[in-house]
Parts: sequence; structure tokens; C-alpha cells
Amino acid sequence: MHESLTIGQLSARSGVAPSALRFYERLGLIHAQRTGGNQRRYARSELRRVAFIRISQQVGISLDEIRAALDSLPASRSPTASDWARLSSVWRERLNERIRLMTKLRDDLDSCIGCGCLSLQRCALYNPGDSLGGEGPGARLVLPRTEGEPEADVRAS
Repeated sequence: MHESLTIGQLSARSGVAPSALRFYERLGLIHAQRTGGNQRRYARSELRRVAFIRISQQVGISLDEIRAALDSLPASRSPTASDWARLSSVWRERLNERIRLMTKLRDDLDSCIGCGCLSLQRCALYNPGDSLGGEGPGARLVLPRTEGEPEADVRAS
């Protein structure tokens, strides 16, 4: 394989542990060729895939969603800038919503984090009598919904 990387080289270049790279490979997120001695060799283009995986995970994208996105890339050639732009555009609105929710969480929880929520009279998240308990598990006023859960109420306090 021309210009291939060993697992150690891919690890050093990407900053991802070899065990994580083997895990990504088992999940089909990255691909390696095998030498006659059964050693892994990665194309240099796998560096971009690893970077994409790590960044996607950091913003809360699941590995299943990452795999589906990577599966949409061409298998016969290295992805181009337009391939990556198309892929990222699918998540743009979702990421914007996550940014909005995180900003709200940061802004609404500033006083709670600072004071430890000792004042229930002014706490934006106070839920007298657990009135929101009937709506299901989890935080109902601030946090985004998880897959399969109805849309969370993001009420202003």
C-alpha cells in the first residue's frame, strides 16, 4: 500500500490511542489493509476520518450516526472538500440547535452553579410538587431530548 500508516503512526498523527483505532475499525468507521504478516496498514486518508470521528463525538454525535455519515462518503476515492461539506450540512441545523440549548443552559444556570441553588424562589429550574414528573424522565426545562423522547420544553423562566 503506497504511503500507508501503521497503527502506531496513525495513533501518533491523530492523537487517538491504538485501542480506540482498533475499536473504530471493528465498528467499520475506519478501514485498514493487512500485510502478509497480518499487520494493519491505513491509508493516509484515514487521518481525516479519525479527525471527523473525534470532532463529531466531542459535539455529541453518536457512533451510529457517525458511521452512517461516513458510509455516505465515496468508497472508490478519497473524499473531496465538497463531499465533506455535503456531509456536514446534514448536521448543521442539529448543531445549531445544540449550540442554542447549551447557551441557554450556560446562561440560565450561571446563578445556580454559583450559589448552589439555595434560593428556590428565583431558581429557573424549580419544579414545585414535581409537576413535570408526569412528562417523563430527565430534565424537562433545559436539556435537549434524547432519541425517541418527545421534544423537551425549553421555557423561559
